[in-house]
Amino acid sequence: MCGVDLSTRDGDGHVVVVLCGELDMAAAAGVAAALAAAAARGPWVIVDLAGLRFIDASGLAALVRGRKQARQAGGDLLLAAARHQVLRVLTLTRLTGVFPSALAWTRRLGAPDAPSGPSSPPGHESG
Repeated sequence: MCGVDLSTRDGDGHVVVVLCGELDMAAAAGVAAALAAAAARGPWVIVDLAGLRFIDASGLAALVRGRKQARQAGGDLLLAAARHQVLRVLTLTRLTGVFPSALAWTRRLGAPDAPSGPSSPPGHESG
């Protein structure tokens, strides 16, 4: 297990949470707490998944819980720049339709390698 590295930064009207590594049962509680703290700072939370190589069911649950908290605060939790492996898990669990995509925000966030087609949910390819 490699674990997950997490960092946050305030953006223009939103909080960006950057996840890198593997979001599994060992890291899920810490990520859930960080997402709750982010939602308390600003209800619009963007989770940058570009560095996330793996996610399991407990990681998905942490994201769902974070979204619920952001929505209760009057905003939402958006996912950005998911790698193919993570997007596949989101698709197989039918969560791509639950989470709003922040793909349009990726360039605004200053991501050096903003994703195109493969990171887009099915039917929402960019490019």
